[in-house]
Amino acid sequence: MKEVKEIVEHITHGEGVKSFTTVYRVNKESNIKKWVTGIFIVLVIFLFLPWTQNIRARGAVTTLRQEDRPQELNAIIPGRIIKWYVKEGDFVKAGDTIAQLAEIKDEYLDPQLTQRTSEQINAKASSISAYQQKITATQGQIQALENTLQFKLQQLRQKVISDSIDAVAANNGFQIAEEQYRRQRIMRDSGLVSKVQLEDRNQKYQDALAKKNSTQIKYNNTRIELSQVSQEYAEKIFKARSDVAASESEIASAQGELAKLNNQYANYTIRAGQYFLKAPQNGQVVQASKAGINEIVKDGEKLVEIVPGKAQHAVEIYVRPVDLPLLSVGRTVRFLFDGFPAIVFSGWPNASYGTFTGEVTAIESTVSKNGKFRVLVREKKGEKPWPPGLTIGTGASAIILLKDVPIWYELWRNVNGFPPDFYKESAEYSNKKDNQSKSKI
Repeated sequence: MKEVKEIVEHITHGEGVKSFTTVYRVNKESNIKKWVTGIFIVLVIFLFLPWTQNIRARGAVTTLRQEDRPQELNAIIPGRIIKWYVKEGDFVKAGDTIAQLAEIKDEYLDPQLTQRTSEQINAKASSISAYQQKITATQGQIQALENTLQFKLQQLRQKVISDSIDAVAANNGFQIAEEQYRRQRIMRDSGLVSKVQLEDRNQKYQDALAKKNSTQIKYNNTRIELSQVSQEYAEKIFKARSDVAASESEIASAQGELAKLNNQYANYTIRAGQYFLKAPQNGQVVQASKAGINEIVKDGEKLVEIVPGKAQHAVEIYVRPVDLPLLSVGRTVRFLFDGFPAIVFSGWPNASYGTFTGEVTAIESTVSKNGKFRVLVREKKGEKPWPPGLTIGTGASAIILLKDVPIWYELWRNVNGFPPDFYKESAEYSNKKDNQSKSKI
C-alpha cells in the first residue's frame, strides 16, 4: 500500500503528468480514419479494374498431325525374330531396317516358293495359248465346212433344177404319149388302125410313163440329198462350234487359275519383303516389346515404338461441358508448361511472365471417357514461340481467355455461381488484345 501511494503522489506532481502524456499520447491526434478512408477508396478503385474472365484446364503436349505422334511398328506377318539392327534409344531414318523375321508357317518354308509359283504361272499360260490355238484351228475348220456346204448346196440346187426340168419334160412327153395312145385306141375300135399299131403306141406310152416316174424319182432323190447334205454339214459345224465353246470354257477356267496363281505369286513376293521391318519415318526407337533373338511374334503385334524427331506440337486439353459453349475455333489460350517457370496473374494475362500463347484449332463434338470435351490447341503465329525443348506428354496448364469485365462483376459472378459471360470474340477485339499482349511482353 505504501508503494501505491508513492506512485500516486509521483503522478500528481508535474513531472509525472508530462511523462504520462508523452507515453500514452493523450493529446496526439489519430490518423486511423484517414487510413481507413484511403484503403476504402483504393478498394473501390480496385473493384473497377478490368479482369479477364478465363477457363482453367489441364492437358498435355501432343502433336497437331496424327503421323507426328509416336508410331507403333507392328509385325505384318507372324514370324521369328532372327536379328535386331537397332537398340532402344537409337535414332533412325525412314527406311532403316529395325529387325529381321523368319517364316514359321510350313506353307511358306520353301526357299524357292516364288520360283516354283512362277513356273506354274508359265505352264498355265502355255495351256491357255494351246487352247487359243485349238480355237483358231477349229474356227478355220468351221469356215472350211461352211464353204464346202455352200459349194455342195449350190451344186445340188443346180442338180435339183436340172432334174426338175427333166421331170417336167418327161411329164409332158407322158401326157403326149397318153393322148396319142387314147386316140390310137379309139381308131382301133373304129377299125382304122391295126392291132400292131395300137400295141406299138401302147409301148411308147409305157416308155413315157416309165421315164416320167424315173425323172420324178430322180428329182425327189436330189431334193432328199440336198436336205441330207445340209443336215450332215450342220452337225459337223455344230460339233466344231461345241469344241470351240469347250475350249473357251477351258481358257476361262485356266485364266481363273492363272489369276489365282498371279495373286499367290504377288502375295509371296510381298510377303518376302515383310521379313525386314523398316522405320516408317525419322525418329527415336523406344519401348521394345520383344527382348531377344528367336522370339515368336504374331501378325499385328507391336515390336517397338518410334517417336518422330520433328513434329508440330499442340496441346490437348479437356474442358467441362458447361464451359464448352464459351469456346470457339481461334480462341486465344495461355499455357504454363511443366518444367518451365512462370509468374501468372490469372485475371491479368498481359502482366504474366513465362506463359506461351496458343489458339484453339479443333473442338471435338463428342464427350471423352473422362466426361469432358477434348480441345486441341496449336501454337499461335506471331507470338512468342513455344520452347524447343517440349516433348510429347509434357503437362500443360491452360488459361482460356474470355471477356474483359470489372473485378466487382467477376466477384459477384463467382459468389452467385454464374458461368462466365457467353460472347463471340470479334476479329477486331482479338487483334487489339494481341497487340496489347505484345506491348506488355
